[in-house]
Amino acid sequence: EDLNMIKKKFKIDGMHCSSCALTIDMDLEDLSGIKSARTSYAKQECEMEFDSDKVTDKTILETIKKSGYSAAPLET
Repeated sequence: EDLNMIKKKFKIDGMHCSSCALTIDMDLEDLSGIKSARTSYAKQECEMEFDSDKVTDKTILETIKKSGYSAAPLET
């Protein structure tokens, strides 16, 4: 069990359909340190589990932006 594994949700703007959500998931899961990314088009958010030592919020937000969407961390 990785002690630095954290779960976080991000609000996503700009998704038009469920394939947008899949694109975001695939792009995020290509990042080193991301265990899982589950983007919901219905909720307009992404729930992620990642190693906070290997990947930062900044990297995640930049990756989502490169995919063509905007995102912000959701306070849980």
